[in-house]
Amino acid sequence: MTESRLVRQIAHALRHERERAGLTQQALADRAGLSQAAIARIERGDRLPSLTTTERLLTALGRQLRIEVEPLDSHLDAALDEAATADLNERLTNFKLDRLVDALGDLPYVLAGSTAALLQGAPIPVAAVEIAVRWRDSSTFTAFLERTYAQRWNARWEEWGGVRHEPEERGEHRWLTRHGELRARMVDELPEPIEVRHGGRTYPVEPLVQVEVTDRRAAELLRRHRQRLAAGTDEATRATGDTAGRAGGSAG
Repeated sequence: MTESRLVRQIAHALRHERERAGLTQQALADRAGLSQAAIARIERGDRLPSLTTTERLLTALGRQLRIEVEPLDSHLDAALDEAATADLNERLTNFKLDRLVDALGDLPYVLAGSTAALLQGAPIPVAAVEIAVRWRDSSTFTAFLERTYAQRWNARWEEWGGVRHEPEERGEHRWLTRHGELRARMVDELPEPIEVRHGGRTYPVEPLVQVEVTDRRAAELLRRHRQRLAAGTDEATRATGDTAGRAGGSAG
């Protein structure tokens, strides 16, 4: 799948509207005068359709295209704003951190990625529990996945299931278990963890400086968070200076 955010958005929108209309890919292809294979490639994000093709597809679904622009990376700002105002305990409960950690049992792991960053005080969005697991522990990890009736994420069809869940099999290391969603980074050796205590529990956590090296998405969010903090500090400094200047002028 391409890395373009626009391609992913168009793919998601077209698939959503097709499923909302209760149509199969073949039925939509027949209406729009395209092949089912072309529809599949577009919905997977393998290709960016032309505006003409996009309009044909949406017209066949009784919809139309509307284009808007927004500040660059505003989607990141919205995600950070939402994360900053949310209660940490509630967030940890929502993505079932403790349930998954308990279910992992004796499997050696370290909390990684955005999960590690959140536990170290970074107000960034987290959608799933993220861990680092050693390759040599993959059989133990597979046994955990079997116990929890895990379904693996099928990136080709953008749905859960349909692929073998063993980490040795090709595909994203992302599973939906009965305890919640889990994402893993398979490594030769676990990163040296730090211990983070929260709510009466202690978690083995990948240090924040290491997260920024190993997790591109988390690193991008952390950079954005720091930029916003710096911009806010600069704005506050300017406002203080302006106030002081006005006060000095009045006193004179």
